[in-house]
Amino acid sequence: MSSTETSSRPVRQKVDLTKFAWLSIAAAIVTITLKAGAWVMTGSVGLLSDAAESVVNLVAAVVALIALRVAFRPATERFLYGRARAEYFSAAVEGVMIFAAAGVILVTAVERFLNPRPLENVGWGLAISVIASLVNGGVALVLLRAGKQHDSITLRADGKHLMTDVVTSAGVLVGVALVVLTGWERLDALVAFAVGVNIIVTGIGLITESVSGLLDKALPDEEHEVITEILRRRTDGTVTFHGLQTREAGQEKYMNVHVLVPDDWTVKRGHDYIEGLEHELMGVMPTLHVLTHLEPISDPASYEDIPEAHVPIHGEDEAALRPPRDDADAQG
Repeated sequence: MSSTETSSRPVRQKVDLTKFAWLSIAAAIVTITLKAGAWVMTGSVGLLSDAAESVVNLVAAVVALIALRVAFRPATERFLYGRARAEYFSAAVEGVMIFAAAGVILVTAVERFLNPRPLENVGWGLAISVIASLVNGGVALVLLRAGKQHDSITLRADGKHLMTDVVTSAGVLVGVALVVLTGWERLDALVAFAVGVNIIVTGIGLITESVSGLLDKALPDEEHEVITEILRRRTDGTVTFHGLQTREAGQEKYMNVHVLVPDDWTVKRGHDYIEGLEHELMGVMPTLHVLTHLEPISDPASYEDIPEAHVPIHGEDEAALRPPRDDADAQG
C-alpha cells in the first residue's frame, strides 16, 4: 500500500498567558491581607478558613505562572512537540493544594466547634471580607474568559478556584451574620466545616480534569462535530475518510485521519488535496495540528488499519464502507 503523510503548523501563534497569572498573584496578595485582617478583627474561624483558602490561591497562582512560562517555550531538539502539557501539572498541583487547605480548615472547624468563642467587630470584618470577595470575583471572571478563549486548563482551573472562593466567602459571610443574629457561636464552626467540604469537591474536579489531559483526552464533542462536518462535506464518492482520532495538550489540539483517494491519483494531486483540507480545518480551528494518512480507496488493505478507538465520521461502522472485493482481489 503506497501512502504519504503530511503535517502542518497552526496559523495562530501560541499566546503568552503569564500576564493572567500575575493578575491572579496580585489578587491573592490583596485578598490574603484583607481576609486576614477580617479574621484578626472578628476572631471568626469561618473567616480564618476563608483566609487560608486565599493562601492556597497564592501558591496556586505562582505554580500557574511557572507552568505557563514552561508551556510557552518553543519546541526544541529535546522537546519536539513543545511543553504544552506543563499546564496539566499546574492544575494537578492546585488540586492537591486545595486538599491541603481543606484539611486545615476542617481541623480548625472541629476545634472551634468543641471550644466556641464569641465574635468581635463583626461589622467591619464582614465589610472587609466583602471587598476581598469582589476582588476575587472580578479576577475569576477574567481568568475563566481567557482560559476559554485560549484553551488553557491552567487559567480555567485558577478561575474556577477563585470563583469557588467567592462562593465559599458568601457562605462564610452568611454564617457569621447568623451567629450575630442567633447568638449560636458553634454555627461559625459549622459554616467553616461546610467550606472545607466544598473545597474538597473543587479539588477533586481539578485533579480529574488534569489527569484526563495527561492521558490524551479527546477533543470535546462540539469540536468533533466541526471536524466531522468538514470531512462529511468533502466525502463525494471519490474521496472518503476514516480512522479519525483527536487529543489536546494545553492550548494545542491534534487530529489524525486516513484520507482515501482514487487509486490513479498522483502523489502531487493527493498532496494538494490534503493541503486544501488542512487549511480548511485550521481556518475554523487555528491551533489544530493535522496529521493525515493517504490511502488508495479501492485497496482492501486500506481498511485493515482503522484504529480500534476512533471518532465516527459517517455515523456508522467505517469498516463497512469498504468497497466490495472483486474476484481478482479475492484470489490474490
